Amino acid sequence: MGEEKQQSASTANSVNGSLQLRHVLTFLFVVVGSCIAIASLSLTSFSFILRSQMLSRFSLQPSALFLPQPPLPSLPVPLVNIPRAYYSDYSVSDKENVTHNMDDDELFLRALTVPQNQEYADDYTPKVSFMFLIKGPLPLAPLWEKFFEGHEGFYSIYVHSDPSYNESLSEDESVFRGRRIPSKKVEWGQFNMIEAEKRLLGNALLDASNQRFVLLSESCIPLFNFSTVYSYLINSTQTFVESYDLPGSVGQGRYNPLMQPEITLQQWRKGSQWFQMDRELALEIISDNKYMPLFKKFCEPPCYSDEHYIPTVTSMKFSVRNTNRTLTWVEWAKVSAHPTRFGKMHVTDELLNGIRSGGNCTYNGKETNVCWLFARKFRPDTLHRLLKMASEIMKF
Repeated sequence: MGEEKQQSASTANSVNGSLQLRHVLTFLFVVVGSCIAIASLSLTSFSFILRSQMLSRFSLQPSALFLPQPPLPSLPVPLVNIPRAYYSDYSVSDKENVTHNMDDDELFLRALTVPQNQEYADDYTPKVSFMFLIKGPLPLAPLWEKFFEGHEGFYSIYVHSDPSYNESLSEDESVFRGRRIPSKKVEWGQFNMIEAEKRLLGNALLDASNQRFVLLSESCIPLFNFSTVYSYLINSTQTFVESYDLPGSVGQGRYNPLMQPEITLQQWRKGSQWFQMDRELALEIISDNKYMPLFKKFCEPPCYSDEHYIPTVTSMKFSVRNTNRTLTWVEWAKVSAHPTRFGKMHVTDELLNGIRSGGNCTYNGKETNVCWLFARKFRPDTLHRLLKMASEIMKF
């Protein structure tokens, strides 16, 4: 009996101990749970207050939240990573004066002897040649300065102006300084317009790094930043020379049967003179002694060689690699010998964005709405407005 009582007492003590331990654990669980609930409630309240403050803050600027952003142009082309140049000696050749004493025949011969396989050189960087065919001053030069800024070594500039124009094109530190080539008089609608274009190509071909050639006027503007323009041109597998068959008096009606058999009516083409071509086509143009004499002899006003010569030759010899379109936009809103000229009151966001992304064409076999990289004709009074829009719309 004594042993049984001792065992019973021992068992009771054990049960009481267990109950006390359970009570302690339950108490601790309640305390910890309450702390967690309080902390969670505090964090929720803080989060609610913070969110309310943020919404209250942003509600003062509804445009930042609710205004839809304009769609970006569809550009199916890999952008080339162009490092910005900060060194004065980045590209010595671009800073040299392009003046020389060669006549046209010597120039073309020299251009044809320039080595053509520079892409295999270790320090080779393909460049785009921007060739300005102008009468005298370049009123939109500040816009182009901003466009070229920081991309030295990836472009070359050549300017053909009337020999009677003796004033400086720009300031001493300008990218246009020293870039005027030996020029001759050019008249609208005359064959010497073609000779000037050929002269620009000849000078640009002296630099073996120039792989793309863009013809521009004093009223042209860039529609995109330099990186986009450079990538679009350098990555393209085709050339951009507008060339099409046009029945009627201003198309086939300008053809002279005396051009046969070298050029037939079926081969006759019309197009814009503002081209963007590659080096192979440029070499073909400056070396042509077969078709150019025919145009000089048989294409006189109302036949205009600048609208027919390069489009016809390109169609005859490079039709497979040519897009038959130009990258320079222009508006023919009325029946006239000249396109629409835009003044400062015409330059709006809607106009520029419409040109930038309002096209429908193909690029390297893929559809895109980016069909123009440049536009004309913009009057000198548009400069200040274009400079303001450059960073917002054209992104340079």
